[in-house]
Amino acid sequence: MKAAVLEHPLTISIKSLERPVPNAGEVLIKITAVGLCGSDVHYYEHGKIGRFVVEKPIILGHEAAGEIVGIGEGVTSLSVGQRVAIEPGMTCGECEFCRDGTYNLCSEVEFLATPPYDGAFCEYVTMREEVVYPIPDSMSDETAALIEPFSVGLHAVRRGTLTEGETVIIMGMGPIGLMAAANARLAGASMIVAVDLEEKRLDMARQFGATHTVNLREGKLEEELAHITDGRGVDLALETAGHPDALRQAIQAVRRGGRVVIVGLPPVDEVSLPVPYMVDSELKLIGVFRYHHTYPDAIKLLSDGKVDITQMITGKYSLEETGAAFQAAIHDKANTLKMMIYPG
Repeated sequence: MKAAVLEHPLTISIKSLERPVPNAGEVLIKITAVGLCGSDVHYYEHGKIGRFVVEKPIILGHEAAGEIVGIGEGVTSLSVGQRVAIEPGMTCGECEFCRDGTYNLCSEVEFLATPPYDGAFCEYVTMREEVVYPIPDSMSDETAALIEPFSVGLHAVRRGTLTEGETVIIMGMGPIGLMAAANARLAGASMIVAVDLEEKRLDMARQFGATHTVNLREGKLEEELAHITDGRGVDLALETAGHPDALRQAIQAVRRGGRVVIVGLPPVDEVSLPVPYMVDSELKLIGVFRYHHTYPDAIKLLSDGKVDITQMITGKYSLEETGAAFQAAIHDKANTLKMMIYPG
């Protein structure tokens, strides 16, 4: 099979590799569409994200969909010919987190495109049966691939315990911010304030459910939000930008007793926070790491067509053009949101 391999930072080569064979409990999937994630870009540019370091050539890409073309021994719930979405993390199934349902915290997870595990910028992958989900005929390959970032937004909204009628602010309208906006809308938020530096991303945020937008290049967030909320602040803030200033602004944006959900990872390990303000306001600070138990619900939510998450696709590339997709994502941030790779 062909694969786009990251040889070292900023260098991707198209290689001919042996097609994988499914073991017992696994299926072989022909990949049809893969989204380019911000984490892929970090590995491409810098060769690491936090404690995860690329130490040998690796295949990136974890937002994937495809068609089952082979079945391993013992697989009973799937069959050849089914179109599927792939949940990219295969956990141990035995640790305390797997047993209590928070399997996203499993320390033994094998997650596609997270070193040392290869991802899906290739023609075929094998996955365990329990992380492969059939999709309806009406769902496109692109939508199925984007269930992965949609799941991050869904998990963030759930962690924030958003209830119908509450108000939300989202810091950063990249793909995850957009997915958070879509899920906040589906959860019944009465007000969704989208914040970014790029007007094109704010335009897209309106398509995904934002009722108000704030361009930080044109105004101060504190003043704009005071006007929008009559000085009250919002019930829930979702920080998806991964910037220390955005996190501090999110904390200042919520009402007394409000909640702040941290989704984005800042480029530094430590960030200064207004602790006296947080204590005085009795704020809840909540972390988000990937997701759990989201794929079946996400497939249902996206099957009725109420939300078209493929709107955020701004570029389509063949497998041979994977390097060009990375370059576009790095050098044209103002005009790129989600790049889609088609290994077929």
